[in-house]
Amino acid sequence: MKVLLLKDAKEDDCGQDPYIRSSPCQSRTIFFHLQELELHGLEATLIPVLSFEFLSLPSFSEKLSHPEHYGGLIFTSPRAVEAVELCLKKDNKTEGESSVLPLLFPCGNLKREILPKMLKDKGIPMESITVYQTIPHPGIQVNLDSYYSKKGVPASITFFSPSGLTYSLKHIQELSGASLDQIKFAAIGPTTARALAAQGLPVSCTAESPTPQALAAGIWKALQPQGSC
Repeated sequence: MKVLLLKDAKEDDCGQDPYIRSSPCQSRTIFFHLQELELHGLEATLIPVLSFEFLSLPSFSEKLSHPEHYGGLIFTSPRAVEAVELCLKKDNKTEGESSVLPLLFPCGNLKREILPKMLKDKGIPMESITVYQTIPHPGIQVNLDSYYSKKGVPASITFFSPSGLTYSLKHIQELSGASLDQIKFAAIGPTTARALAAQGLPVSCTAESPTPQALAAGIWKALQPQGSC
């Protein structure tokens, strides 16, 4: 059965996305065959739906040039780490540490307020700076059009973030048409599952953990007759 995963390829320390076994290109659409899902008899394709733009790097670089003002850095995304790397490479600076100074939190424009509120409630000072913004991947529509024309309506579609759902759902609804009700929708975690439910979409599977193994097992179970996870 054909399944579609809406995420971009991310490299680990070995230079491979943890979901990917091989990555052949077909015209303008990049199809990634996923080993874990193949082991469950699923033909998986990966299409990126998000892109990122860095913001306020001069201001962020200025803050990093004064490590004595901060007690440390908080990282909650790979893009924030990349922003620090860009600033440090440019300025050849290093960040310092102190337990009595505010923490510096480089974040994206879609950050949630859970962490800032938690730190505030515990009396821990923190200063946030938005260093990147999430935007739609420029190839969403072209890539989805190509997928549907070559492979048809997938048996399952997995979303990896609420923003990925926001940017791709309209295209998926248009391409799927009356077959939309036949698709098993999966989420990588509870936050994305809630976003699916808010759009009125049935959530057939929420991965027990954000790993290829858990997702593959969950999708396979959801695609069985009367299955759900």
